Amino acid sequence: MKLRPDNVFELLPEDLDTEVVESIVNSKNVKVERIISKGHASPAKGWYDQYKDEWVIVLQGEAIIIFENDKEYHLVVGSYLNIPVHTKHKVKWTKPETETIWLAVHY
Repeated sequence: MKLRPDNVFELLPEDLDTEVVESIVNSKNVKVERIISKGHASPAKGWYDQYKDEWVIVLQGEAIIIFENDKEYHLVVGSYLNIPVHTKHKVKWTKPETETIWLAVHY
């Protein structure tokens, strides 16, 4: 395997009409994704109900995550959140003026 460094702040897509989810690491037990949002939110109907725990951190921008019990968390640069398996949630808001770059670890 050839090693080479990458940078989560580089090679941002020009077209952000839809949220971009890119796999960085994908193994049997762990998946790491870079997510790029710009004013995106989850659909009004339905919830994320994932079969693995998820840890997310906002590296740039801002976001609001809401849970099925109406609890909201406003995430800013450096904010992270651990979401237990089958905890229903969605993204309520991301900052529309700039890219919000997330790192999500599913484990």
